[in-house]
Amino acid sequence: MEDDRKDAVYGTPHKYDPTFKGPIYNRGCTDVICCVLFFLAIVGYVAVGIVAWTHGDPRKVIYPTDSQGQFCGQKGTKNENKPFLFYFNIVKCASPLVLLEFQCPTPQICVKQCPDRYLTFLNAHNSHDFEYYKQFCMPSFQNNKGVAEVLRDGDCPAVIIPSKPLFQRCFPAIHTNRGVLMVGNETTYEDGHGTRKNITELVEGAKRANMVLEARELAMQIFEDYTVSWYWIVIGLVIAMVLSLLFIILLRFLAGIMVWVMIVMVVLVLGYGIFHCYMEYSRLRGQAGSDVSLVDLGFQTDLRVYLHLRQTWMAFMIILSILEVVIILLLIFLRKRILIAIALIKEASRAVGHVMCSMLYPLVTFFLLCLCIAYWASTAVFLSTSNVAVYKIFDDTSCPLSGKTCNPETFPSVNESRQCPNGRCQFAFYGGESTYHRALLGLQIFNVFMFFWLANFVLALGQVTLAGAFASYYWAMHKPDDMPAFPLFSAFSRALRYHTGSLAFGSLILAIVQIIRVVLEYLDQRLKAAQNKFAKFLMVCLKCCFWCLEKFIKFLNRNAYIMIAIYGTNFCTSARNAFFLLMRNIIRVAVLDKVTDFLFLLGKLLIVGSVGILAFFFFTHRIRIVQDTALPLNYYWVPILTVIIGSYMIAHGFFSVYGMCVDTLFLCFLEDLERNDGSAERPYFMSSTLKKLLNKTNKKAAES
Repeated sequence: MEDDRKDAVYGTPHKYDPTFKGPIYNRGCTDVICCVLFFLAIVGYVAVGIVAWTHGDPRKVIYPTDSQGQFCGQKGTKNENKPFLFYFNIVKCASPLVLLEFQCPTPQICVKQCPDRYLTFLNAHNSHDFEYYKQFCMPSFQNNKGVAEVLRDGDCPAVIIPSKPLFQRCFPAIHTNRGVLMVGNETTYEDGHGTRKNITELVEGAKRANMVLEARELAMQIFEDYTVSWYWIVIGLVIAMVLSLLFIILLRFLAGIMVWVMIVMVVLVLGYGIFHCYMEYSRLRGQAGSDVSLVDLGFQTDLRVYLHLRQTWMAFMIILSILEVVIILLLIFLRKRILIAIALIKEASRAVGHVMCSMLYPLVTFFLLCLCIAYWASTAVFLSTSNVAVYKIFDDTSCPLSGKTCNPETFPSVNESRQCPNGRCQFAFYGGESTYHRALLGLQIFNVFMFFWLANFVLALGQVTLAGAFASYYWAMHKPDDMPAFPLFSAFSRALRYHTGSLAFGSLILAIVQIIRVVLEYLDQRLKAAQNKFAKFLMVCLKCCFWCLEKFIKFLNRNAYIMIAIYGTNFCTSARNAFFLLMRNIIRVAVLDKVTDFLFLLGKLLIVGSVGILAFFFFTHRIRIVQDTALPLNYYWVPILTVIIGSYMIAHGFFSVYGMCVDTLFLCFLEDLERNDGSAERPYFMSSTLKKLLNKTNKKAAES
């Protein structure tokens, strides 16, 4: 332990407390100010949700609505016999606003049928086609204006194009002829203003407008597949759960074997690599061109050229030899620490066995996360559908009311029309002029921020709860007799009663970093089209720095929560004590981290791989015994991906509990070494296996 304690910069161990026997029960509330801020933020979040639900209407995402907000084809309304939505200028649907506001920035009306012919307003005006054309004009349109005035006022579309109804929307009837996009027999169309445009502009607009609709159709087919195969998916997930439990149980007996087999395999693979490089180096001796140096050859785009040089294989052999020597030296000097890591992993398996209900706790975390996601998603949809069609007064003369909002239905009879005799009430954009509508972007950002904060709080609550339960196992002198009756419930109640503020504090720091990363991603997307290389370089550096910062904060929070669960101190004190404790034992931390990472990776690969392969053979009818059992599906990858993702989540849930157990026992083990000396007054709480590895004994036990 001398090498772990010699550097004073890493702080000093805790003073010995003779009354300390594990997680402290007589504790007080911590970080009260942050707790108050957290509850105020939740109240504000609820208020935002209520306001959004009052103004928004998610039916706009699914059902077609005209520019007046009326649903097409809805019974009891003026649009009852007009089930289809017609876009005046579908090219404008290519705007990115479609994805943000779920509305195309162009006037939309409900019609009885989609247009079946190509007409421009200029050609249809004063012709026998005008009666047909009028059904695609605004309901308030009156044929008492000139062509220029009608197009200027937006009373009628400049052009109508043959269209077909799709999900109650009229989309251009575009087809291909020998690979060429066409509408009717034309590859271009007139926009009604004397300009001919390419069909691809229509395609782009239709794609954006149709994006939500295609997603809905895909969702319906996927839903059908789920209704057919759901019970087989459940069986696959149950198999994944059983395999995860078996793997954790087997770690108690096979952890050492798996780790040492992995180490031996790495050494053997590197040894074979050195042998293969030497054989290639010898084979190329005397061959023409093989003695050319890498410097003389220079950079080549075809990397296979380098494989014909002896110098390449010599470089490979030297690199692999250095790696082999380094690994062997690490094994010689770190052998004891590897044995301690294996012993801690085995001890974690025993701890999980004594607190079996901890394996079910991920379900609580999953349920709370689902609530957070559902509230965030529903609030986001309601906020996005809060926009309404805004009409403004347009006047080519000097009218003082020009630019003011208006109502197109009442505009001819109100005072504004008299003050602006040449004015017209015309569609401007989707949005709103109220304070609420102007604050929508800020509310969306607040919605995302609160989602991060609440999700991180839920994860933190789970970590503190599990840490408290497993710490009560470690600090029990006679395991499991000295453990509390319900360790998991006790730890959960302590976390909520005393440490809500500390959990909110740690979650807040992490949420701030995450929202900054979201903003950086948004700015990066905006800068992709820019040519400023320095700005791009700076953006990459910032993204990398904040990614590293997020990883570090997650690591620090995790260990701080363990110290909170044990000692009941505030967040900053716990984070400082955990950080210095780990720094005093940095080599042990690195070894344990890599060993557990390997075991968890191996477990996830085995569970997800085996269940995924079984699901693939089953749903693709390749298992003869059950060929007639698997029903035909629209997409066979739907249940397969569901089983694979579900298996990974189940394995990750089980291993997250196991990983928290290992980390908790490791910190308790380090605290045990620094607090106690094995005397009758200060006995070690570690297991007999760990005491044997470290040549430690309790004097009282030795005397007896």
